[in-house]
Order: sequence, then structure tokens, then C-alpha cells
Amino acid sequence: MHLLIPAAGVGKRMGADGNKLLLPLLHQSILGWTLKAAAAASTVEWIGIICQAMDQPAFTEIVAQLGMDKPLVFIPGGDTRQASVYNGLQALPAHAQQVLIHDGARCLATPALFDRCTAAFDHCQGFIAAVPVKDTIKQVNGSGMITATLARSQLWAAQTPQGFDVALLMEAHAKGQSQGWSVTDDAALFEKCGLTVHIVEGEDTNLKVTTPVDLAIAEFILSQRL
Repeated sequence: MHLLIPAAGVGKRMGADGNKLLLPLLHQSILGWTLKAAAAASTVEWIGIICQAMDQPAFTEIVAQLGMDKPLVFIPGGDTRQASVYNGLQALPAHAQQVLIHDGARCLATPALFDRCTAAFDHCQGFIAAVPVKDTIKQVNGSGMITATLARSQLWAAQTPQGFDVALLMEAHAKGQSQGWSVTDDAALFEKCGLTVHIVEGEDTNLKVTTPVDLAIAEFILSQRL
């Protein structure tokens, strides 16, 4: 399985001076934990890290410290996550037919989740890891007034990895560019093109480290695992 890791963002909500994936988390960086899980997944055979040029030296050092034994390449990042993933798709090996896309900031994903997502290709061409929503979700208008209480039984919180047929996803990205679509994940492009996206059971601990509070929670979870 080919895996793309978007890692080109800047941690504005984290309050970081640079890329939040370089922040320390226990004895490793955030990106280091993500890579360790991906490398331990039996189905992941190739990894592409999509990043900005200024971060590549630090990322290269992290990879060297981990002693990665799987093929790994660095891919230039874009101005947005959508643009970065597009660049990543262009850099896939020519024989790649399926791809997993996993946010670098989701450093708590387990190797089992990567393998479970790979297995999902046996019955679908597009899917996302996700977990059922536990909270009651309110729809609110611009004035801060509740307009609806959504049916929790039909709501899932999207995570990554997300997996897609490479040819179909490239077509979706090309259409997104031509139509000027701006989306926050690749599943949204699939959906806009009328393609079916399935759910793969995610993990409650697979949070995206976005704020200092997330970082503290991630440290606690990793400490418990270790």
C-alpha cells in the first residue's frame, strides 16, 4: 500500500513558531510517532511525506533517527492541504493503484488501523476512518441560535487514514481544480463527484493534534501505551 502524509501546514492554532509536527511529544516528535505507526503497519510499503522545503532537513533527521526500512520520499507541499495532496498524487509511483492519505498530526493512529484501512479496498474504492459521534450536535445559524438538533445516530467524526482508488482521486482533484472547489479532505472531492465513500471503524484515540490541549492528551495516551 502507498501512503501519503500531508505535513506541510503551520501550527497556527498550536501557537507554534513553525511546523507543529516538529514539536516534542514524550521522547519523539509528533511526526516521528506518526511515522513509527505507519512503518509498523504490515500493509504499508511506500511512504511519501508532503512538506515545505524549509522543513525537509528536520524531517530528514527524524526519518534517519527512526531507521526507516521502507521506501520514503519527500514531496513539495502546496499552499493548502488540497494542493499538497494533489502534489502527492503526482509523485506516486506509476504502478500505484490505491493510496492511503493520513494527516501527519494524527500521531496516535495504530498500525492496526492502517492495515484495517488497506483491507477496505477489498470492497470499496473510497473510504475514511471515522468514529460515531458521542455528543449531541446542534446546528447553529450566524446569530448563534440553534436551528436544529441533528440525529446523532447518523453522525460520524471523520478521521484519517482515508483511502481511494488513485485514478478516481486524481480525476476528482482535476475536476476540483477546474471547478474551483475548496475542500478540507479528499473524501469531500469524491462526494462532489458523485462517488461513494464508505466508513471504516476508526479509533477514539486517533485525535488530530491541533492545540496545546490536544498535545497534553496525546502525551497521556502515549504514556499509557508505553
